[in-house]
Amino acid sequence: MKGYKPTSLLFVFCFLIVMSGCSPYTENNIVEEIAPVIFWSIKNDPNGQLSITTLVPPLIKETKQTFTLKVDLIKQGGKEFNLKYYRELKTGQLRMLFINKELAFKGIRTLINTLFTDPDVSSRLYIVIVDGDFEAYLKNQLSKQPSLDYFLYRMLKHYEKYNQGDMSIVNLHEFMKQLYSPFQDPILPVFKADKNNFTYEGTALFHGDKLKTTINNMDDQIFQLLGNDRYVKLLALPKQKLVLGRVRSKVEFRLDQTTKVLHVTDQINGRLEEYQGNKNLLNQSELSSLNKEVEVYLEHETTELLKNMQKEKVDPLQIGLLTTSPFFERMTSKEWKDQWENIKLDVHFSLKIQPVTTGNKM
Repeated sequence: MKGYKPTSLLFVFCFLIVMSGCSPYTENNIVEEIAPVIFWSIKNDPNGQLSITTLVPPLIKETKQTFTLKVDLIKQGGKEFNLKYYRELKTGQLRMLFINKELAFKGIRTLINTLFTDPDVSSRLYIVIVDGDFEAYLKNQLSKQPSLDYFLYRMLKHYEKYNQGDMSIVNLHEFMKQLYSPFQDPILPVFKADKNNFTYEGTALFHGDKLKTTINNMDDQIFQLLGNDRYVKLLALPKQKLVLGRVRSKVEFRLDQTTKVLHVTDQINGRLEEYQGNKNLLNQSELSSLNKEVEVYLEHETTELLKNMQKEKVDPLQIGLLTTSPFFERMTSKEWKDQWENIKLDVHFSLKIQPVTTGNKM
C-alpha cells in the first residue's frame, strides 16, 4: 500500500489545482505589458469577414485610439491585435460586446458560444445590438470623452442593477439561458448609433439565435410591463396627454388549450405625474373616464404587440411554458411555435391611478 502513496498525493495535488481554477501554465500578466480589453464591437464586412473594433489603451494615461481588424474568426482577431500593438491585449476585463444589427439577422450562436466557453470571459458580459455606425461614434466621441468605454459600461450596469424598466439589459449568462430554453426566445437591447449619438432604441426579439424584429417606444414600454422588469419608472401616454410614474404591473397569463385562447390580465398601478388634457381629475366621473380610456388604449397596444410576436413566431414571454403539464407529453418547440401563431388573444387591463398629493411623494 505504501507504494501508491506518492501517486495518490500527486493526484490530489492536480485535483486541487483544477478545482481552484489555477492553470499549470504560466502567462505573462505583468501590468506594464498588458492592456485589458473592455469591449469588442463586431460587424460583418462586405467581403464576408468579421470586422472587430476595440479601444486601446483602456486604463493608462495615453491618447486612446480605435483599433479595427478584418478577420475570419473571433479568436484570430484577438491574436492579430497583438501583432500591431505594443501591449498584449487580455480579455479578462471584457465587459461589453456590441454586435451589429446586420450580423444579428444572420445568427450569432457561434459567436456567443465562443465567448461563453472562453474561461477568461465573464458571464456578466453585457451584449448589445447596434443599429448604425458605432465606429464613427467612437472616433468622434473620443476627443470629447476619453473614458468613453467606462461611461458605456457604467450606463449598462446602472440600468441592470436597479431594474428601472427603461432598458432591456441582458448579459451573456442570461442570453445563453434563453437561447437554449425550448420555450423562451432571447432578447437583447438595441442602441442606435451615428457620428454624434448612441441612444437606446428598444428591444430586439430573436428566434433562436437570429434577430427577427425590434420593438420600440410604446411597444417596448408594454414589453417591460408584461415580462421584463414588470416596472417602468415613467410611462408616457401622449395620446391621453398624461404621464404615469413608478408603474408596477401584476400580470397573469392563462392559456385555455381547449379553446386556444390566451387570457392576459394585467393590473397596473402608477402615480399621475403629469396631465395636460381637458378633464377635471378632481371629478370622480371624469377621472374614471380617463382611467377607462387608458385601459382600452393599453389593451389595444398589448394585443397588437402580441400579434406581432405571433407573426414573427417569437415567444420571449415564455407563453409556451403554459402548455407543459406533468400529466401530458410535452410538445416540441417547433410544435408550440406552429400553434402559437394561431392562438386567440383576450387582453384586459385594470388601471389604478394614484393622484399626486404631498402624501404619496417618494
